[in-house]
Amino acid sequence: VQLQASGGGLVQAGGSLRLSCAASGVDFSINPMRWYRQAPGKQREWVVTIIRGGKINVADSVKGRFTISRNNAENTVYLQMNSLKPEDTAVYYCNTILNGDNYWGQGTQVTVSS
Repeated sequence: VQLQASGGGLVQAGGSLRLSCAASGVDFSINPMRWYRQAPGKQREWVVTIIRGGKINVADSVKGRFTISRNNAENTVYLQMNSLKPEDTAVYYCNTILNGDNYWGQGTQVTVSS
């Protein structure tokens, strides 16, 4: 399984970014897919999950601003981030679990300036 995250960058507060996570070796239409983030000096925290059937769970800290979607044909998931805040600054990681093993993308940096 390989996960390739991309799309991070520098954005002003209130702006938007869309992160992508392209996968090989795992079928996102079946396997749950998650985004996590890790800010400097903080523990990695869960952000959002999409499961088989399309149900989405979102952390309270980003509810109403972030959402996840997927393109099954391209085996890619997206994290749409709107109304970004400086506290959203972090490295964002895509994640999936397959047969009990945890797989992580390499992380993509999101920096939100005030």
